[in-house]
Amino acid sequence: MIGDFAAPAEARAHFAARLGFETDPSDVIAAHEAGERFVLIDVRGDAAWQQGHVPFAVHLPRGDIAARSGELDAGIPIVVHCWGPACNGGVKAALELSALGFRVKEMLGGFEYWAREGLPVHSEAGSLTRAVDPLTAPVEGGAASVAALAAGERPGAVLVGADAEGAIRCDC
Repeated sequence: MIGDFAAPAEARAHFAARLGFETDPSDVIAAHEAGERFVLIDVRGDAAWQQGHVPFAVHLPRGDIAARSGELDAGIPIVVHCWGPACNGGVKAALELSALGFRVKEMLGGFEYWAREGLPVHSEAGSLTRAVDPLTAPVEGGAASVAALAAGERPGAVLVGADAEGAIRCDC
C-alpha cells in the first residue's frame, strides 16, 4: 500500500527544496562545461581517489574536512560526492561543510554513477571514458539493444543523448 499523498503545494515545496540540496552527474558535467563557478569535492579516501576520480574534482577526504576547510573559498559553492548511492559519506561531508558556513549540494549517485554514465575519469593510469552502463542510459532499439550492449555487442544501438565520445547525458 502506498499510503497518503501530500497535497500538491506541500509536494512542490518538498521537491523544490531537494533541488537546493542535491544534484546529479549529468547536471554537474553540464554546469562544468557551461563554466559555472563551483568546486566538486571528492570525499573518498586515497585508495579510491587513485583508482579513479572526476578530472576536475578536488580530493578532500571526509576525515580531513575540519582541518582543511580553510583551503576552500567560502564564496564558491561546493558539490560533494562519495562512492555511490549506498554510501552516505557525501551527506556527512555536506552536513559538516554546511555547519562550517559553506553552500553545498550532494551529487546523487556519487562517483559510481559518474563512471557508469560514461563521463570522463582520471586515474593513476591516465584518463579514460568508460563504456556507458546500459542500465543507466536510454538506448534506441529497446530491450533487445540493451541486452546486446550488456553482452558486449553493439548492433547499431545508439545511446539516446550521447555525445561524440558516447558519453550519455540525462535528458530529463
